[in-house]
Amino acid sequence: MSEVQTGKNVNLEKVQVRIENHIDTLSTYTATPGKGTTRLTYSQEDLLARQYIKGKMKEAGLTVHEDGLGNIFGKLEGSLKDAPSVLIGSHFDSVPNGGSYDGPAGVVAGLEVAALFTENGLTPKYPLEVIALIEEEGSRFGGGLMGSRGMVGLLAEEEFKSLRDKDGITTVEAMEKIGLDPSLPRERDQQSVKAYLELHIEQGPILEEKNIPIGVVEAIVGLTQLEVTVKGQAGHAGTTPMDRRSDALVAAARMIAQFPGLAAAEGEGTVVTTGQLQVYPNGANVIPDQTVFSVDIRSGKEEHVQNIIKKVKELADSYRDSGVEITVEQLLYIQPKEMNKEIVSLLKEKSSELGSASCPMNSGAGHDAMVFADYTRTGMLFIPSKNGLSHCPEEWSDSRHIAEAVQILFEAAIELTEAGVRDDS
Repeated sequence: MSEVQTGKNVNLEKVQVRIENHIDTLSTYTATPGKGTTRLTYSQEDLLARQYIKGKMKEAGLTVHEDGLGNIFGKLEGSLKDAPSVLIGSHFDSVPNGGSYDGPAGVVAGLEVAALFTENGLTPKYPLEVIALIEEEGSRFGGGLMGSRGMVGLLAEEEFKSLRDKDGITTVEAMEKIGLDPSLPRERDQQSVKAYLELHIEQGPILEEKNIPIGVVEAIVGLTQLEVTVKGQAGHAGTTPMDRRSDALVAAARMIAQFPGLAAAEGEGTVVTTGQLQVYPNGANVIPDQTVFSVDIRSGKEEHVQNIIKKVKELADSYRDSGVEITVEQLLYIQPKEMNKEIVSLLKEKSSELGSASCPMNSGAGHDAMVFADYTRTGMLFIPSKNGLSHCPEEWSDSRHIAEAVQILFEAAIELTEAGVRDDS
């Protein structure tokens, strides 16, 4: 078995064409054609995407299976028996009316790294596994990062089974509808994972403004998602005087309007967002008796996240004397996470060796990598987003940048799996 040289037999133009084909095909699996990518977990669009991903895994010579969450794994066996795997991938769900690159770019990068192993006749000592994760966005069942949290044991079986979408459909019901088996194991043995690598679009303007194709992520912000429920009293819109109303929507709106001020007062890049709002009974001539809304809190420092949580709860308490009842439930809490320093150094080194300009970055968005950071050695690369846009149909990243990142990840994966060239003579 001979040593593998850096940059071995990678035709970037060929890789780029395949990447474009992957992205273009996956983008057709949307519930909103012409209005961005809407691919909710366990939907028919999910089923089509997973069939495509599994097919490409098999074409690359990988052994494919799914777990009890619906996460997809494609494994290139290593020469060491029962050795831990180097995982590489991302998620393949989307936000409603989102873009084609958030998540799929990382899954496609994993597919391409595996294809390069196969094309170059590389036998890993430690297995290489491409993974495609579900429900990172939390668009269907809330909370987010469900695939990775379930894998590492942060999502209890009872909690998983109790989750419902806005139509009352449970995770188990949704899985079974598209032929998945929720009885399969969900949690993965920590000893079976050697490292995790993820490529993702930046979702911001920094790389494009600096004209740098690669960002090496050093840390990811902490984030919390709260769900606030405001209960009032329904009534007729025309016959109930204004001073006799317990309007759940008005109370919710007054709370939400104060969130930007809370974030500004906290400072240091702290952000607060309400992106989901449900009003009941949702009639034009009915005073709302219940409103449920999300509160997404993010900061690079845990103390700021904690401060905002406290202030949101205090704000909720202050409205309880106005004829409404307010409850605040914490759906997700993840501390700020640092990436593994050794893998950060490895990614920077490979970028330099391959002549790809890079810069260190912190991520303002949450990613599956932040879950794996407490579980195994984790590293992450960013590529530029056009105009810094994401979570919208205009989201776009250059396939040349994805191809450059694939080459870096390929070289890093060679070292992490200690791969060598097969001697078939």
